[in-house]
Amino acid sequence: MPADETPPPRDETRLTEQLALTFSTGRIWLVVGGLFTAIALAVLIPEAISGLQPQWVTVAAVVVDVLLYVGMILARLLVPVTRLRRRLGLMAIGMLSIAAVSLAAVLVVGFATLPAGA
Repeated sequence: MPADETPPPRDETRLTEQLALTFSTGRIWLVVGGLFTAIALAVLIPEAISGLQPQWVTVAAVVVDVLLYVGMILARLLVPVTRLRRRLGLMAIGMLSIAAVSLAAVLVVGFATLPAGA
């Protein structure tokens, strides 16, 4: 870039420039991720206990959701502040993955329990 040009101003409307992905401490991602995990477990655990088939799908989803949340906590604790964008990106991906895994499990079990002619 030539010396007489200044860098363009930050465009906070761009997804990658959002404050939650650039300057957050990560606490909000843990709170929201914890809520997602709690809601997911509140749906998946009763599904597993009631014996809806395929039961292994709900059990696997519970395990994966818990591991993803633990991964979010580890990202918050282990990724240094100098890599803040990476830390926040990993936490965002973890939270979205919890939602995706849970939704997929509920849909698989839901479609599997439909009557054959429905």
